[in-house]
Amino acid sequence: MPLSPLHIETPLLRTAADYSASGLPLWLKLDALQPSGSFKLRGVGLLCQHEVAKGAREIFCASGGNAGIAAAVAGKALGVPVTIVVPETTSPEVRTRIAATGASVLVHGSVFDEANAHAVALAAERKAAYVHPYDHPLLWEGHATLIDEVVKAGAEFDCVVTSVGGGGLLAGIVEGLRRNGLRDIPVMAVETEGAASLNAAVAAKERVTLPAITSIAVSLGARQVAQHVFDLLETHPIESVTVTDAEAVAACLKFADAHRVLVEPACGAALAVADVHADRLSRYKAPLIEVCGGIGVSLAALEAWRARFL
Repeated sequence: MPLSPLHIETPLLRTAADYSASGLPLWLKLDALQPSGSFKLRGVGLLCQHEVAKGAREIFCASGGNAGIAAAVAGKALGVPVTIVVPETTSPEVRTRIAATGASVLVHGSVFDEANAHAVALAAERKAAYVHPYDHPLLWEGHATLIDEVVKAGAEFDCVVTSVGGGGLLAGIVEGLRRNGLRDIPVMAVETEGAASLNAAVAAKERVTLPAITSIAVSLGARQVAQHVFDLLETHPIESVTVTDAEAVAACLKFADAHRVLVEPACGAALAVADVHADRLSRYKAPLIEVCGGIGVSLAALEAWRARFL
């Protein structure tokens, strides 16, 4: 019997043509409205379900925030304890939000890589399940459901715009396109400068490890993309683009004003494309933007970013 999903089917909206400099009506898939605050619940929820079905009685996950709260929400629904290991760069506000779900929060390491190694070690020590935030086939399978929903809604689109961190969402979108017979539809993969590990890999023609994450979009803070995601560059039309932190913040503020929904700069990066890279987007007729959401945002944070960048 298939497992009932822990995520919800999110709204699909269409903007007016004058919403952005692209001059195009844009499809917006509002995954910011997932119970965990981001798209992450789609894949993380599925992976947690499978681990528990296999007998896991405890879950460990390393995360800068969004995968962690998705694992926490999933664990609560499945009735198993969850421990989230976050790096020191994760804000106190985000740590508090994760802890509010009932999960245990541990702070370890200055970067995600160190937090992740610690989570893996703890899971092995306790014979618990380890859930990676972006690099697992079941994550991609779960994230692919967002494309299933758009297709089911009957929306016609000719490209997908998405933010990229470690690449789990990008991998899921590609899988969703393929399983719906849409493998020729291109994906525009967007990163902020200072967190652009995919863009660096494209330029180098090999995976590279960024020396540091300097962007405020810490949810995009994977210093190296997953191998599977890098390999997709050879088998699917993917265009890598970047925007600045200021451009991502401006897109967050614009989106909040227009749709009364707060998203973090990691999500604003994808929304910014319609203005920053309007020339590239205008090659298409009906772009779909994945509004991936994120818990690392508040009214106070948006105002602080506005004061800093705009």
